[in-house]
Amino acid sequence: MPHLVPLDDPADPRLADYRDLRDVQLRQHLEAEHGLFLAEGEKVVRRAVEAGFTPRSFLMAPRWLDGLADVLDRSEAPVYVVNEALAEEVTGFHVHRGALASLERRPLPDVSSVIAGARSVLVLEDVVDHTNVGAIFRSGAALGFDAVLLAPRCADPLYRRSIKVAMGAVFQTPWTRLPDWYDALPALSSRGFTTVALTLAPDAVPIEDAVRGVDKLALVLGSEGHGLSSRWESSADRRAIIPMTPGIDSLNVAAATAVACYVAARR
Repeated sequence: MPHLVPLDDPADPRLADYRDLRDVQLRQHLEAEHGLFLAEGEKVVRRAVEAGFTPRSFLMAPRWLDGLADVLDRSEAPVYVVNEALAEEVTGFHVHRGALASLERRPLPDVSSVIAGARSVLVLEDVVDHTNVGAIFRSGAALGFDAVLLAPRCADPLYRRSIKVAMGAVFQTPWTRLPDWYDALPALSSRGFTTVALTLAPDAVPIEDAVRGVDKLALVLGSEGHGLSSRWESSADRRAIIPMTPGIDSLNVAAATAVACYVAARR
């Protein structure tokens, strides 16, 4: 039986994990300090638990208890049951999906274990928007990419917004952060990957040509603003572009990823 704990005080210290979810800087500090992350919505909470992450607690509106009954039955974590007005007061937004869970983070794996056996890998440099990171994970998972590697300054894939947009793909796709930014791409080349950078560089070729004949592919994407750094652009094995209508030179990085993954999956 789940451990149901009805609460009616928004200041209750047991709700600390769920407080002020709209304050990104505060949440990043709190989640890093306490080694936790938040999952939102029945499907995402279920996928997080089924992926093996350990719940610290759940925050549920009464009408959502039945939908997650089997998940709650298997957990020893407390289930804080609150009305939806109190949930909004604590979190800072309307929890229209009705369910939140606080879960324990795991230590990040090393690069070797993440890419072991991988044929298609996404490599992100300084993608700082959580929505974009989540969308990239979702596209990569949907189109058969095996892993994601992130430069140190990329947004957190386990931030609530990233997880929500990814619909839990961050739980099924192996990922980690690159310990060495400067030589990250040459290091992947030395492991047998062909690094293909999406860029507007003068020598960039259409993405179809860049990935043709490639066995182990590392598809490299840059930040939302200026794209790839000169170091990553120049150290990639190949440079590629998505051909577009004249007058439009680029797509949002998440949209570009989806197009490039689609092409790469059919190489």
